[in-house]
Amino acid sequence: MRRSILAFSMLAAAAALPGAAAADVLDKIKERGTLVVGVKTDYRPFGFRDPSGAIIGIEPDMAAEVAKKLGVKLELVSVVSANRMEFLRQGKIDLMIATMSDKPERRKVVQVIEPLYYSDAVNVLLSDKVKVTKWEQLKGAKLCGTTGAFYNKDVATQYGPEIISFDGSEKPLIALKQGNCIGYLYDQTFIAGKMLEDDWKTAYHMPLPGIMETPWAMAVAPGEDRFAKLMSDMTKDWMKSGAIVAMEKKWGVKPTEYSERMFKEHKGS
Repeated sequence: MRRSILAFSMLAAAAALPGAAAADVLDKIKERGTLVVGVKTDYRPFGFRDPSGAIIGIEPDMAAEVAKKLGVKLELVSVVSANRMEFLRQGKIDLMIATMSDKPERRKVVQVIEPLYYSDAVNVLLSDKVKVTKWEQLKGAKLCGTTGAFYNKDVATQYGPEIISFDGSEKPLIALKQGNCIGYLYDQTFIAGKMLEDDWKTAYHMPLPGIMETPWAMAVAPGEDRFAKLMSDMTKDWMKSGAIVAMEKKWGVKPTEYSERMFKEHKGS
């Protein structure tokens, strides 16, 4: 009896060790026959819904490539910034490709895939009536922003605009249209996506250079080392082949300096 208890305790302790789940996550996906990936659905063109409700975009395309590699079906789960890491930790998704900026505190919660697959910058969507060429010209101006964006304070301190924050990305856009601010401070890629839409491309522009480049990270649950290695190899292959640049062009995004730089560095490697 004592030996049984000891053996059970050892098994329980082994299961609790970091990395214990790493050995079987890919097996679970293959056994299930489906890869479950968390993506955004409010971030055109990286993840959004078409008129039929299907989730499409650059990151769903990446997820499809992973499912193809594994030989399984793909299930996309809509996530938001507030729940994407928790979904991963809870096992609701196997992989997260959801415009997540790489930050030290996030690396304590999820296992980040390297090399980092993308990089964004900070920019501002401005009314065409606003003629500026330098960030310093925004000093004292009212900008709408998203509550919790890590760069709000830095931009306000460095360049001097007054930032009025709202939850999410739709409320600040509405406030901009209502004239409560002269521009929307947010991720450059999101703004680039908005400018593909009829509602925004005629009366708004993005005349300033992007600042505060911040890489984006895909992630798996902590300890999923086998899956992390597979994703790392796939990311290198995408950079080597120029696949990410091709996806940007497919979805109407001007290739970022980061994706073009990664293509040049990995091409021929």
